[in-house]
Amino acid sequence: VFGLLGPNGAGKTTMVEILEGLREPTSGEVSVLGLDPTGDTFALQQRIGAQLQATQIPNDLTAFEVLRLFASFYERSLPIDDVLQRVSLTGKSKELTRNLSGGQKQRLAIGMALVHDPDLLIFDEPTSGLDPAARRQLHEIILELRDRGRTVILTTHYIEEAEKLCQRVVILSQGRVVA
Repeated sequence: VFGLLGPNGAGKTTMVEILEGLREPTSGEVSVLGLDPTGDTFALQQRIGAQLQATQIPNDLTAFEVLRLFASFYERSLPIDDVLQRVSLTGKSKELTRNLSGGQKQRLAIGMALVHDPDLLIFDEPTSGLDPAARRQLHEIILELRDRGRTVILTTHYIEEAEKLCQRVVILSQGRVVA
């Protein structure tokens, strides 16, 4: 688990958007899993999973339907029931997403990132705005991914979260690595 830590405006989200191939870098070179995010976008998207700061989830679908839809975007995917169990949403599988709590929606967004069992996961402030119980649940998911040998890039504002979850941390300020 690799942490990107810094205040608002430090460049954390810009960094992960570049790594995901959603934004072109203004200078330098970027390689993710040996691929160029701007040139090998499809191949890279098959190997990474991302939970963005503001994940748009269709309100008129159930949690199961959302995951099935996202699974269809990939060449291979995990069984939907397994993903629901992994993010502790089995009991909410038939619930319309508009009726889910904030923590449940965050866990569903993590499930959307996990559905194709990617090599690299990028979580952009996944615990921001969550209550302590929901935050602990997400920490458990991240630690379980680490224990399964997955690489996780985690952006956060919280030093204690980075200390608990990350083996390495980069601190950004105004788009530059300061530590």
